[in-house]
Amino acid sequence: MTMHAHREDHPSTMMGVNHATSGAAAWIAATGAMPYLTSGAYPLDPVGVIAGSFVCAGAALLPDADHHSATIARSVPILGRLTAGAVNSVSGGHRHGAHSLIAAAIVGVSAWGLTLVTLTTERLGTFSLGTVIGAAALMCFALKARDMVESWLTAWVLGALFGVLLVTLAPSSIAWFPLAVVVGFVAHLAGDLLTTGGLPGLLWPIRPRPPRLLRRAPIISSIWRSNGFVALPVLGDTGSVREIAFGTVLGLYVLVGSVHETLLWFGVDLFRFISWPSFI
Repeated sequence: MTMHAHREDHPSTMMGVNHATSGAAAWIAATGAMPYLTSGAYPLDPVGVIAGSFVCAGAALLPDADHHSATIARSVPILGRLTAGAVNSVSGGHRHGAHSLIAAAIVGVSAWGLTLVTLTTERLGTFSLGTVIGAAALMCFALKARDMVESWLTAWVLGALFGVLLVTLAPSSIAWFPLAVVVGFVAHLAGDLLTTGGLPGLLWPIRPRPPRLLRRAPIISSIWRSNGFVALPVLGDTGSVREIAFGTVLGLYVLVGSVHETLLWFGVDLFRFISWPSFI
């Protein structure tokens, strides 16, 4: 994983590459089969884990659709920036409405709605065209954010191929697609919560402000800001050593998880050959 991804103009939010990586890591942790390293909360087969990690990585970039220089804003000439401008206006600016639980719910419902948009052809039968389009776009965002391809055209071509293969070869993806989108979106919010920029509170558009007596308290003032934002700034500012270290750990986790699931796909379980201590 490269760490020189494009940074947003806001100096206090997480880098796009780390957002994408955190989305992939969250999906692997929830759906993967690695002993002790995944939760098994929503177990899927290896195809679902690997494909979903790309969907989730792309979805983890969606909250920043409210920023003119975000990865999504650059995805399509002119239209991308127009869309980012519209989202910015509707949501009240960068890191406001688009960085809220309400937005996560809206995006989740929209992703579910996409799965209902179908197309019937003689060769492929009936399939979810909406899932193809959604998966293609999210795969495209994930590829660019993680610097896996150079041009946007290549990213869109690979994204379209991914969307078609996902729906035709793994039709069960329709069931988990909306969940992957929500998990990725929430992973982004969690990442920003850990930076100095924070979030506009979980109750947005209601944004309660701390009482005057607490606004200068050493610890409370850094967690509950005078403007109503909340943060647990353990990662510091964008590009800090702590954030880079965190992103590196997440990248290694995604790599190990992806390799493990790929080998499982071919019937090889590496963890079966590992002798774990009796106390684990």
